[in-house]
Formats: sequence, structure tokens, C-alpha cells
Amino acid sequence: MTGTIRDPERSIAEIDDEQLPVPEHRLHGAGHFLGLYGAEHVAATEFVIGAAFVAMGATIHDILIGLLIGNTLAALSFWLITAPIAVKTRLSLYTYLDQNMGELFSRLYNGANVLIFVAISAAMITVSATAVRALFDIPPQIYPYPTNVYFAIIAASASVIAVVVAYYGFNVLSEFATICTPWLMVMFTAGGMVLIPSLNEALTGYTTLAGFSDFVSLAGTTVFTGINAQGEPGIGLWEVIGFAWAANTFSHFGLVDMALLRYAKKSIYGLCTATGMMFGHYIAWISAALMGAATAAIMKLSIAVISPGDVAYYALGATGFVIVIIAGWTTANPNLYRASLAGQAVFPNISRQKVTLVVGAVVVVGSCFPFIYRSILPLLTYAGLVLVAIGGIVFAEQHIFPRIGCKSNWHRLKGLKDNKPALITWAICLVFGFGLDFIGIIPFVYLFLPTFFVA
Repeated sequence: MTGTIRDPERSIAEIDDEQLPVPEHRLHGAGHFLGLYGAEHVAATEFVIGAAFVAMGATIHDILIGLLIGNTLAALSFWLITAPIAVKTRLSLYTYLDQNMGELFSRLYNGANVLIFVAISAAMITVSATAVRALFDIPPQIYPYPTNVYFAIIAASASVIAVVVAYYGFNVLSEFATICTPWLMVMFTAGGMVLIPSLNEALTGYTTLAGFSDFVSLAGTTVFTGINAQGEPGIGLWEVIGFAWAANTFSHFGLVDMALLRYAKKSIYGLCTATGMMFGHYIAWISAALMGAATAAIMKLSIAVISPGDVAYYALGATGFVIVIIAGWTTANPNLYRASLAGQAVFPNISRQKVTLVVGAVVVVGSCFPFIYRSILPLLTYAGLVLVAIGGIVFAEQHIFPRIGCKSNWHRLKGLKDNKPALITWAICLVFGFGLDFIGIIPFVYLFLPTFFVA
């Protein structure tokens, strides 16, 4: 196949920089990754996920302990699974598969990646649009499709800005994120704290708390009650741990974040993901739930139907709108970047910038449909199930093959066009994972673990 990275006669000068191993002068220190992951995972959809835990009926003790354990496991997964392979190969997973798994496998996998990350990016932008909607008195978008042309225009406009940032690549992404991260963390935390007095007053008649035990009692009585939206006992500790661990399965066990961590000077920088896991998926989820519960009480609506823009406004006023908009962008940007890298692996003759524009056009359209962001939790979990088997295959190639005398690029050494064992393995793992889900043997949030080890 001439003109692609699979062509051994193609000169280095003809290959796009994104498809080559990252050179030493482009590597980054810990600060870049602390900012990048902090900004990406302190996202506008935290308002949606925080509300989801309330609707699913988690207790406050399960939230405090379960999210801590689950997010610690997620950060360790980035450090011990993703970062070592990324630093060793200095390639994105998309390029790695293009070089080592054959043309058909690469195109199928990267095509799936494009769809998944386009959907995630669109969801983030839609959440940002809900904040701007409130500024212009546009009616809430309660249907899966847009019911107001001005909402669609706002969502499309916000998408264009995210596309522009992603167009300029990793350095601009990390700089944008580093600037936004400290402010986002402070404001999300403040948002949860601001509404605690009003919640406590409604419960006890007082606006002050005597200590942490009072906070636990308040949150357990008014927010994380242990009763779900149907009035039945809710999810338990193991489900909370699983949700937190599985929320980014595709990035750590699935190795998708090789695209970002290949720029790390050392594999230990995988621990920098803790800024996103602990602030975004711990403090921000809890703060978002507190804000959502208080807003639902004020608006006399179910927490399940309140938009993130409304929640942020009631907690922080006009500043809340800015938080939702910026948080949406800082998460949409890296996902657009991932989608463009995957798209470039499907069409290696086209530059990443051009692919970004094409992918961005799809995001512009998708961001107009509210049902995407309302489905973010199952989307993240099932996306992980689709992609995690690939992580298992690559992990075996990098860590097990050398120990048993095999080459990771054996199919190329034999002159084969496609890596059929890898294709068959992926197919078996998909049947296995979704089969377990259908049977219901284990909670769906843990399906990624047996699927990874089967691969």
C-alpha cells in the first residue's frame, strides 16, 4: 500500500510528525500532565455524573470511600499499564496498531475510536451550550434532539472553538489546560461549599456545620440518601468503586492515552493523572451532586432533568456559566485530538490537521443533540468494553511476548498484510464481554477486567 506508514519504502520526510516516535526535544515534564489531566477531568459533565450517583441511590459513605478507592485504582492503572508502554514506544496507540496489527485491524479499531471520541467531544460541547442557553432565556432542551434553533447555533459555535484548539495539537492543548486547571478546581470546590449552608438550613434551621460529621450527616440525609429515583435501595460500595475505575477504562486499560503519555519524560508521570481522578472524579463529582441537589430543591424539579448550566448558575451565579463553558472545552479538546489521531490512522495520507477539521465538522453537528451528554456514563463504560481488549493485546505484546521469545511485530516480519490472531482475539473478547453483560453475572462496570485478561 503505497503512500502510507505501512509502506516500508516511504521516506521519513513524507510521514506526518504525529505518526513518528516523539523526539526527545518534544518531551514534557510533570507540570504539563498535572495541568492537562486536571483540566480534562474537571469537566462540565461532572454535573451530569454527580447527579447520576444521586439518582442511582448511592449512600454518602459509599461515595466517600468508593470514589476514593476507584479513582486511586484508575490513577494506578494509568501509571502501571498505560505510561510504561507509551514511554517505551513513543507512539500513539493508533500509530502502534497501524504498524503492528495490520491494515484491516487498524482501520476497524481506529474507526471505532473516531465514533467514540466524537460522541464524547460532542457531549462536552452540548453541556457548555446549556450554560449559554440560560443567558439568552432559551428553553431547556429536554428532548433528545434540539427544539430551538438558537440552541443549535450556540452549540455549533462552541464546537468551532474546540476544533480550533485541537487543530494546533498537543502543545496548545496542554497550555490551554494548564491555564484553566487551578481555577476550575477552586470553583468546582467552592460551588459545592456555597450551597451547603442552604441545604443545612432546610434540614436543621441552621446555616453552619460543627464539623465533618455534620457534613456527612447532611449529605447522607439530603443528597446521597441510599434511595434511588424509583424509591428503592440504590447502588452499593462495589458499584461506586467500579463506576469510578471504569469511567476511563478506554484510556488506561485500553491504552488510548498513549496518545498523551508518549510525551512524558518518565513513566512515573502517569501518576499525574491523579489530578484528574481525585479532583475531577472525586471532589468535582461530590460537589456537583451537592449543587444539583440544592438546585433541584430550589427549582422544584427532579435532579435527573436539570441542566448543568442551571446547576452552575444557582451555585455560582454568572461565574457558573463560565465554569460550564470552559470545563466543556477543556474536556472536548483532548478528545477531539484523540479522534483526529485515530482518523489519521484510518487515512494516513491526510495530515492530522485536515482530519481534525473533518472530525470537527461531525462534532459540530453532534453537539446540537442533548441525548448524547445525558448518556455519558453508559457511553464511557461500554466504550471501555469495546476498546479494552486492544489494551490487553498490546500489553501482551510488550510485556509477555519478549519473555517467551516472540516479536511484537511478528506479522510484519512474515510479510503478512493482516494480524489475523489479533482480529480473532478482539472478536472473541467482544462476544465474551457483551455476553457477560447480557447474562448479568457481574456488574457491567467490572466487565473490562475479565475482558482485558481474556485478551
